[in-house]
Parts: sequence; structure tokens; C-alpha cells
Amino acid sequence: MSITVEQRLADAGITLPEAAAPVASYQPTVEAGGMLYISGQLPFVDGELVTGKLGENVSEEAGHKAAEACALMLAAQMKRALGSLDRVERVVKLGAFVASTADFTGQPKVANGASDMMETIFGEVGRHARSAVGVPVLPLDAAVEVDAVVQVKS
Repeated sequence: MSITVEQRLADAGITLPEAAAPVASYQPTVEAGGMLYISGQLPFVDGELVTGKLGENVSEEAGHKAAEACALMLAAQMKRALGSLDRVERVVKLGAFVASTADFTGQPKVANGASDMMETIFGEVGRHARSAVGVPVLPLDAAVEVDAVVQVKS
């Protein structure tokens, strides 16, 4: 008997946040061709948006936690769109965007927060391809933004 994703969350002591509403003219998720495309999610920790730039006023540790928060919001969007996280066949790809100074090169370590959280939530099917990109600014001055592509069970 396999463990459900909800059981994995409970075992890890993780409670998903409420799926955030879009902040502009887009859909949070689009399901097409057996895939779920999830718009970039911002990091809310204890109800507050994590803002600023890595290499300036946000530590690598805080960036890592921000990426974890983005992953939790991605999972919340998946649950809202799919009804159950057990419909996730595979987390295919994450795109991590890190607001950072020109000399900050720790984007992969920051993005590991989201990657590690996907594996915590989904186990082996949470392992994915990924991009980790430094950018000069993100919406609402967010420190990190992460989007995802997920294969779904029909």
C-alpha cells in the first residue's frame, strides 16, 4: 500500500497555505495535454511576502526558506486545480527566479529550497529538471519566484 501525498505532508508536519489569487491578468494554473502549468508563485512566510535581493539585504538562508515557501504555494495551487495531490504523476520542471545582485552566484542553493520541498512532498515523483536564474527584480519586490510544470494522472 502506497502512502498518499496528504499522509506525507502530515508525517512531515507540513500544512499547505491557501492557494494565492493571481496578482495580475493570468490564470494560476492551466491544465492541458496531461500537464499542469503553474504560474510563478511568490514566497509568503508567516503571511508576509519575503522581499529584497540576495547578495544585498536577503541572506542565502532566507532565500532558501523563501524558495521552500514558493514550493508550498505551488503545491497549494496543484491541490486547488487537481482536487487531490495524488493526481500528480510527476513534477517535471521548476523554474526558480532569484532577485539578486550582479555578483551573487548562489541561485542554485536558493532554488534547492523549492527542489527539496518538492521531494519532501511527493517523494521520488517530486524529483525534477530545474532552472535557477538570477534576475534584477521580481513582482512586488519578491526575493524569489518559482513556477512549475507537472504531469497529471487522468
